[in-house]
Amino acid sequence: MSPGKLVAGGTALAALPLALSLSTAVQAQEYEMAIATLIPENLTNNSIYPALVHFKELVESRTDGEVAVSIFGSGQLGSEVETGSQVQSGGRALQSTILTSGAMSSFYGDYQVVTAPFLFNNWRQAWAFFDGEWFANFMKGTVEAADMRYLGTFDDGGGFVAFTNNERLIKTVDDLEGLNIRTEENPAHVATMRALGASATPLPWGELITALETGLADGQFNAPVINTTYGLDEVTDYTTLTGHVYNSASWVVSEAWYQALPEEYQRAITESAREAIALSHGASAALATASWQKSCELFEECYIMPAEERNKMAEIARPAWKEWIVGEYGMDAQLVDDMLAEVESLGESLPNEAYQRYGQ
Repeated sequence: MSPGKLVAGGTALAALPLALSLSTAVQAQEYEMAIATLIPENLTNNSIYPALVHFKELVESRTDGEVAVSIFGSGQLGSEVETGSQVQSGGRALQSTILTSGAMSSFYGDYQVVTAPFLFNNWRQAWAFFDGEWFANFMKGTVEAADMRYLGTFDDGGGFVAFTNNERLIKTVDDLEGLNIRTEENPAHVATMRALGASATPLPWGELITALETGLADGQFNAPVINTTYGLDEVTDYTTLTGHVYNSASWVVSEAWYQALPEEYQRAITESAREAIALSHGASAALATASWQKSCELFEECYIMPAEERNKMAEIARPAWKEWIVGEYGMDAQLVDDMLAEVESLGESLPNEAYQRYGQ
């Protein structure tokens, strides 16, 4: 055998482990799970991205790397509706996305039911509802409506919102009288504002600052973390934490892609998603609390509306919202009543349960 053949043979043998390694790597990542979100890829300024990173670590560990998770933040893969459409189409290029309430409603119309004003009194009640059996069964409708499977609900910006405006500090429902409030382009929010005595100007996010600067709108409402992060204190003077809207973000995955997974990987994904959601809840509340404290430093005046006044506002806003969602939107009245009953039941049982366990 000539030296040349020995070299050639040696090269081939040397390359064999690399080829086997590459083949093994491909086999070890048999399933790709790409997740899209508008949230920045930042571990400290939001609660969703850290939760997704934790989910990635859990899934890849529990599947020995055979499900490879990739996270694309900051809207890299398009708008929520665009990424939702990709997931809906079968998960060939994109398997999962995060949809805030407006976008979720465009794929699953019944989701509008959670736009009810003053729906929750506190985070525990909200989390118990979104993580509970009633809501999980309700969200099974996404499979038939949009070929998406629901994995869980994140708190969008901390959930509860706060008013900001240029005219006066809102302490009672009477203080809303005559104010022109910018809302999202969501008829439920418009109906709520009008019922409370304000006028509503629906505008996209990109026009908000200009509207406040020019007087087209007197005020707006968003989660405190949004109000501080985007400098709403520079264009409005007063802020009141009312929590009249609870913003949520639904985490969905392609049903076709999910059903193609072995059951053990399906279990890894659903179990890991539950832990990621729990992590996100705590981080969300912490960020919201810190942002509210920051609001009180940045705005001229801040105020937390007491429960008694919130209840008065709810008694005014809820009937108007229900009239809109049943009469105009076409929501089944029984579904609305069932949801409100579930939320009310949790509002009663959770404090009793806490006292029974820890107070007696």
